[in-house]
Amino acid sequence: MSNSVTANSTPRYLVPGDSAAESPGQSVPFGLGSLAGKTLLLVLRIQEVLEQESLHLSIWCSGDGQNWGTQALFWFPQRFYCGVTPAALDLRQRPDIKFLQARWEVNRWGRGIPRPYFRFTVEVQEAGD
Repeated sequence: MSNSVTANSTPRYLVPGDSAAESPGQSVPFGLGSLAGKTLLLVLRIQEVLEQESLHLSIWCSGDGQNWGTQALFWFPQRFYCGVTPAALDLRQRPDIKFLQARWEVNRWGRGIPRPYFRFTVEVQEAGD
């Protein structure tokens, strides 16, 4: 049995490429379509950051694209630097989930520019087990 997860499809984007965040925000609802009920690979790619700031990104789920509940389905670890953070999300036991949404919080401390700035994307791919 392997513990690795590999992508076996073309990525789709929960947060489009080169999105910029200077304040808390959220993506538009992402319809899973044929990905519903499968194991997914979510890839957070941070391309640009300022120093002394953090990005905390959560993934929310919905059956209808309107009601998102009161708790996130998944939180990426808080990030401070450019880089790639993959995560596997197993939806095989949750066929009711038809939509995902990314929500982010940003924070900045220290001197210099007073507001945070991140340029990032979140890819969604079907994972091969």
